[in-house]
Amino acid sequence: MNRFEDIRREVAKLCAAFPGAYWRECDRARAYPTDFVNALASGGYLAALIPEAYGGAGLPLMAATAILEEIHLQGCNAAACHAQMYTMGTLLRHGSDAQKEAYLPAIASGDLRLQAFGVTEPTSGTDTLSLKTVATRVDGGYRINGQKIWTSRAEHSDLMILLARTTPREHATSRTHGLSVFLIDLRDARRQGLSIRPIETLMNHSTTEVFFDDVFVPESALIGEEGKGLKYILSGMNAERILIASECIGDAKWFIQKASSYARDRQVFSRPIGQNQGVQFPIARAYANMRAAELMVRDAAAAYDEGHFGGAEANMAKLLAADASWEAANMCIQTYGGFGFAAEYDIERKFRETRLYQVAPVSTNLILSYLAEHVLDLPRSY
Repeated sequence: MNRFEDIRREVAKLCAAFPGAYWRECDRARAYPTDFVNALASGGYLAALIPEAYGGAGLPLMAATAILEEIHLQGCNAAACHAQMYTMGTLLRHGSDAQKEAYLPAIASGDLRLQAFGVTEPTSGTDTLSLKTVATRVDGGYRINGQKIWTSRAEHSDLMILLARTTPREHATSRTHGLSVFLIDLRDARRQGLSIRPIETLMNHSTTEVFFDDVFVPESALIGEEGKGLKYILSGMNAERILIASECIGDAKWFIQKASSYARDRQVFSRPIGQNQGVQFPIARAYANMRAAELMVRDAAAAYDEGHFGGAEANMAKLLAADASWEAANMCIQTYGGFGFAAEYDIERKFRETRLYQVAPVSTNLILSYLAEHVLDLPRSY
């Protein structure tokens, strides 16, 4: 644990160079926080999960959760680069030795960025099995056609993990058969038929639509076996949910600290507002819920590091942490009153950022459906 505390202290020092003014300016300009991402890469934090043999730190997922939580606790936003951590699960667990040797050292050094995760489509949403992007086998590789949406950071990434259908659905041997995973070199794809269109959203999230128009990728781009890609993606998604949950814990702690400090100092009717139970009780409840969610995140990360699939744990961690951060955000803006809406306090920015995690990377309702069916053995609802 001391090792992780050391990591937290170093991350906090790095984040101190990127105060609220930096993030507000990025927000106003809808700009990617390049300097912040470069600083994390230079510090080796984006290579935390890459084995030492490939130039990374070789740390467990638990350490990665500490990094991302601390970034958010310090008022920064790891959404600009967190995919480089959770996409590692798919590549590390299922990629070939040749793929790892070709890409991991350059990713670890910061020369290449693996930030884009192409799964969701406009017509399928979270119904992943209905995706329509197809990869058709041709001499030497595949031709890819289709569209992905909510593919964040595609404009700022060199590589993409892509899920595409390689077997027509009517010919698949099961509902989950026929999907394959590819490691796409976006630099080469952009020179062919790949185009990227930014989507303006509630928060500055650098998200896009990506269009594949007859893009050729070599056979070496295929990760694992053809047609078995869904299980590869799911293992990466579990890491994603745990890591996003750790960011939510960091956000919740930031909101709670902000609200507690303000409630101690703000004087109304000649007394601190924190003396009033109507102010202090919501802060205390937000703290209790954050702590409970934090324990679930640690449990999920431990299960993942022990090699378990951990679907239930990852989903519960994400659900509880997202709820805790959103409750803390609402509490904080209510504690500040009108000042909570002023950009200079950063609360409205963080309020918008944390709202996302009720919806993505998987909505809270779908998590409840998963738990009902796979944990509680209730009838499938969809």
